[in-house]
Amino acid sequence: MSEGIAEVAASAAEASHGGWRRATGVAGVAIGVLATGAAAGVAIERMTVGRGMRKKARLALDSTGPYGSLRGTPGRAYSDDGTELYYEVDDLDPDPEATPARRRRLFGRRSPAPVTVVFSHGYCLNQDSWHFQRAALRGVVRTVYWDQRSHGRSARGAAQTERDEPVTIDQLGRDLKAVIDAAAPEGPLVLVGHSMGGMTVMALAEQYPELMLERCAGVALIGTSSGRLGEVNFGLPMAGVNAVRRLLPGVLKALGQRAELVEKGRRATADLFAGVIKRYSFASRDVDPAVARFAERMIEGTPIDVVAEYYPAFDDHDKTEALAHFAGLPVLVLAGTQDLVTPSEHSEAIADLLPDGELVLVPDAGHLVMLEHPEVVTDRLADLLVRAGAMPAGATVDGYGSSSTVRPG
Repeated sequence: MSEGIAEVAASAAEASHGGWRRATGVAGVAIGVLATGAAAGVAIERMTVGRGMRKKARLALDSTGPYGSLRGTPGRAYSDDGTELYYEVDDLDPDPEATPARRRRLFGRRSPAPVTVVFSHGYCLNQDSWHFQRAALRGVVRTVYWDQRSHGRSARGAAQTERDEPVTIDQLGRDLKAVIDAAAPEGPLVLVGHSMGGMTVMALAEQYPELMLERCAGVALIGTSSGRLGEVNFGLPMAGVNAVRRLLPGVLKALGQRAELVEKGRRATADLFAGVIKRYSFASRDVDPAVARFAERMIEGTPIDVVAEYYPAFDDHDKTEALAHFAGLPVLVLAGTQDLVTPSEHSEAIADLLPDGELVLVPDAGHLVMLEHPEVVTDRLADLLVRAGAMPAGATVDGYGSSSTVRPG
């Protein structure tokens, strides 16, 4: 196994010195691994279904799957380096004619608490990764979903494209502050982050402690880490992990410089790419194929040069001290027990530093736990929102919510 991994990495390294045509298939595999947050190759069993049939199945899932179809009121914020950040707001009871009756049904005679829940997504995903939670919370609480720089509908990072500066987790924290200033300038906040999004929330807390003290009513950290990501082995033998880590920085830089050619190789290895994504995203054997394809579409939509410019930031990430800013707040720390990207031990380490927080470990769950077991994540989020005063205990939140593009009336 370790020899095969080293061979993949070595072949990719060859691409940085030439031989691009021969290496594009290998590059596609490497990108697939990186896109799920892992830094090594995996062995994938060959599918027995014909390639043409698999392609038709993917097209069918793309055309019929409702996931990622929910949209809100669009807005744009601008980070300190000028990067345009796209966000959407789902307001509480957006239909004015339905507001009085709906408010009475949800809250009785009480007015809803003026709390905004801000969702930050992970590496190589976008705001649609919160599909199930968004569907369940629409009309119940005010929510903001945004795309991190160079992801989704947000613009490419200005500092990266104009000045060739590396992406940092601290920069992502400042991006989140810009979104909050634009989309939720007043009122209490509940901050929800998955994976890189959780790291973004930690960076926000570290740089803007006064915001946490004055406005933060609760925090949810899902499948994330406060540091020591360089020690993660992604479920692989350590020899293979060390080989890939040694070669990876140069390989990524080279691949990022040949983005167009690499993307062709990525498309050519779509079947293997899908297998890698499933391996590092989910743990359950019975994941809905439409959900798996939805995750694949989000990840494959992240350009290789974006994958490359983000990757070094994770080894540098250490926000353990920032967790002190969450002390005394309602905090949810949740992870899948079989997460290979940010192992559940990292969530346990966070929870150890937040003794008043709630630690939830979800069995048979991988990195994309909010898509794999949406009912568990939504249920625990709803409980957090009640504790944070974002919604009353009597409000009904369905574990899956509606996948309809029509807002509830």
